[in-house]
Amino acid sequence: MTTALYRRYRPDTFDQVIGQEHVTEPLKAALRANRVTHAYLFSGPRGCGKTTSARILARCLNCAQGPHGHPVRPVRIVP
Repeated sequence: MTTALYRRYRPDTFDQVIGQEHVTEPLKAALRANRVTHAYLFSGPRGCGKTTSARILARCLNCAQGPHGHPVRPVRIVP
């Protein structure tokens, strides 16, 4: 089974996102200070990293060890 390119090359952490420091730094700072607001609006043209940033933020917030700046990849259970 092949994997789509946008899934294969998508960054897994905020540190891997290139050229979006104005987006990633405030999000990392909010996670470090435990001051995450109730909503974030990601907007911009196609290909600027909206979905990538939102997915990383969601993984950081939903982490089993609590919200922090480095999401842990979920353990894949193979039946």
